This record gives sequence, C-alpha cells and structure tokens, in this order.
Amino acid sequence: MNLLFVADALETFKIYKDTTFAMMAEAARRGHSLSACEPKDLMWQRGQPVTAYVRDITLTGDPHRWFSAAQTAPHERPQALKNFDAVVMRKDPPFDSEYVYTTHLLEQAQREGAKVFNHPRALRDHPEKLAILEWPQFTGPTLVTRDAQDIKRFHAEHRDIILKPLDGMGGMGIFRVKEDGLNLGSIIETLNQGGAQTVMVQQFLPAIAQGDKRILVIDGQVVPYCLARIPQGNEVRGNLAAGGKGVAQALSPRDLEIAQTIGPVLAQRGLLLIGLDVIGDCLTEINVTSPTCFQEITAQTGFDVAAMFLQALEAAHVRSH
Repeated sequence: MNLLFVADALETFKIYKDTTFAMMAEAARRGHSLSACEPKDLMWQRGQPVTAYVRDITLTGDPHRWFSAAQTAPHERPQALKNFDAVVMRKDPPFDSEYVYTTHLLEQAQREGAKVFNHPRALRDHPEKLAILEWPQFTGPTLVTRDAQDIKRFHAEHRDIILKPLDGMGGMGIFRVKEDGLNLGSIIETLNQGGAQTVMVQQFLPAIAQGDKRILVIDGQVVPYCLARIPQGNEVRGNLAAGGKGVAQALSPRDLEIAQTIGPVLAQRGLLLIGLDVIGDCLTEINVTSPTCFQEITAQTGFDVAAMFLQALEAAHVRSH
C-alpha cells in the first residue's frame, strides 16, 4: 500500500516513544511505501481534488536522522489524497479551529475516493473530553459547564475536584482543588475566561495513584495490555508528557467491560484506533486524534501493538474495495 501520514512535522518526532513512528516502521517492514505531510500542506481548489504537498520518505535506521525524503523543496510534489491507498490522520491536538478545518478537507478528499483513518467526521463528532458523555455508566461524577457558580456548587458537593480545558492534551491546563477550595476562583477565571470557555470538572479519583490507564482499541478489538501512567512526586497528573511513569499491565475485568462496550461502537463509526483513559473503574477520556503508548506497551510486554494496527489498516483497505 501507499500510505500517507498527516502528522506534525517529522523533525519534531521523538522516535524512541512516538506511536506514529512505530506505525511507519511496521508499515515499512511489511513493504508499504510511506509519505508524510502536515495539515498546512493540504489544499483544495475548485475543479481539482484535495491535494497535499507530500514528502516520500524512507526510514534510515539512524536514531538521529531517522528518515530521508525524496523531495527537498516543500512544494515539490503536490499529490491528490485519493491516489493513496490509505491516509492516516495523526495530527496531535489542540482540537482547535484549524484542526476542524483539516477534517473538512479530509472529508472532501473522502468524497473523492480517499480512504482516511480515523474518519474525519468521526474525529469531529468525538472531541476527546466530551465523547465520554455517551457512556455515563462508566464515568465518575462529571460536570461540563461555562458557569462559575455551577463549578463552585460541584466543588461544595464533591470537595476534591479536577478541572480541565476541553481542548488540551498531555495534561496541560489540569488543576486539582481540594476541600479547602484554595485558588478555586482564580482557576475558574483562568479556565473559563469569564464564561467564554467551557470547562470539564470531575471528582478527584484517588485511584490515580495506581495510574491513569491508557487502553487501546483497534478496529473494535481490545489490545490485551494497557499502560498505567503513574504520577511522580507531587504531581497529580499521570500523563507521560507531564512526567508520569508508564507501567504496562494486563487489563482488569472492568477495563475489558469498558473497552468491549465502547470499542465496537466507535469502530462502526469509522474510528479505527481509539485510546480510552481509565482511572480506577472510571472512564475519564476517549482519545481519537492520535492515541499513543504503542511503543511502551510493546517494549514491556512483547505484544506488538503496531503490527495489530497495520493488520487492521490492511484489512480496512481490503474492505474498502
């Protein structure tokens, strides 16, 4: 297959942990050809298909200069997305207006015949914080609001809470407020921008001490191991980007219940890969944009997550013909 990865700049990859790199390496091992572009390289003009200025890349095996590109000038090879066998959307959040515009361009490419994973409309329909609203039976006490008084009432009821913006990633912008309510007003002002921004508030889950578990589901099939991201020191966040320690472990019966309920539903909607975040027995987020942790799980358990993903991508390509 000819694969196009829409992602952040290749030069920014930390290949020792990057999941998109793991996908590329497995694809190359299977004999597929690789191309890459950034969202800013996408273009549509009336009378023409959606195109992108792409780089055709080969992996070098050198950890420092890990790829070589056939093209040196940024505008050297405009290519219609429909000409690729699969387009893998792996742009990291923020899930901002530009991200949404990119999904519209990708959806137009789909109408022209491109095969895009994850499905662009499904990406728009499942913002990562808000997608959990569909499965309240799996979540802890949660509030979504712009209103400062709502948040204060929620704090008065639950006494120990987590506040987070809806468009963050890697633990950015997450605050914990304990029973004393210290700085609650200031944190609300920072996050909700005087009522202009919607905030998610959740009851603090002490089980975070055992890790924020990332559970991967590929085409509705659950990866048998999760990565528990355990906060370090005085940090309340388990995210690896915030310094959390990743420990791979087998899924609990509750983990499996959550994943086996949600995974097939979202696969039917075009989400080939999702990452569920679970603390204790509670679902906290559903990651659909660029779920990670392939390399950490594989290194610690021997289970080849990238191979499972490529097998699913190949099967999806066959089904589309």
